[in-house]
Amino acid sequence: MEWVETTGKNVDDALDRALDQLGVDEDEIEYEVIAEPKPGLFGRLRGEARLRARVKPLSREKPQERRPRRGRSDATRRDSASSGARQPERSSRRPRTRRRSGGGDRPSEHTEGTRVDEPIAIEEQAETATEFTRGLVDAFGAEAVVTSSIEDEEHVLVEVTGDDLGLLVGQKGATLAAIEELVRTVVQRSTAGASARVHVDVAGYRARRREALAAFSTNVAQQVLENESDVALEPMSPADRKVVHDTVAEIDGVDTLSEGEEPRRRVVIRRA
Repeated sequence: MEWVETTGKNVDDALDRALDQLGVDEDEIEYEVIAEPKPGLFGRLRGEARLRARVKPLSREKPQERRPRRGRSDATRRDSASSGARQPERSSRRPRTRRRSGGGDRPSEHTEGTRVDEPIAIEEQAETATEFTRGLVDAFGAEAVVTSSIEDEEHVLVEVTGDDLGLLVGQKGATLAAIEELVRTVVQRSTAGASARVHVDVAGYRARRREALAAFSTNVAQQVLENESDVALEPMSPADRKVVHDTVAEIDGVDTLSEGEEPRRRVVIRRA
């Protein structure tokens, strides 16, 4: 997977921007810090945090054998921002896979003694995802056809097609998102963690949502250009925010930023 490079007032801010660019959640990313703000006069911080990040590639390492890394809690970050002093790193946030700055692709986690398993073929993973999804569909009492396709060496798409499948989608795709998470978990456990990235779509919902979101973002961007005022959109998932960022990036005179914390993080469209 390709690396993206982002900056922010601190590491967490830079990481949030990377998550938006990649369109994934925290547990699907790995990163390395290139630079951090440095203490200046009167306790103020100088410079920006800079990091590069990417979606985690396939790994043979068992998730339960990784050593979680400690980060910073929200309260500590607020204290640090107000006082300008650097605080010890402690965290209540989900552990992130972090890599040593300047170390290339060498992971900062110690893996001595970690058991390595042979990877399971992606075709087998696709079959596992298909069978489990079919079982979920049957449990819902829906009449549908479940198929899967391998998009590339790291991505599997499971498609559910049929009529009257709204129950499997849910409001704003909430049920579909839950189904996809369940399928991913089952595949990951069957492969001891060395799993492909599995995506699930029901009745073409995701493709239609991307198109609708892109059209909506274009309309809002035009309003911003005409009225010269920023517009904050409703909170969205990382994947939906990525659609907005990518769409607006193609329009001259406007740009985007994200603000807020998950799950209330939203995109702001503004004049460039």
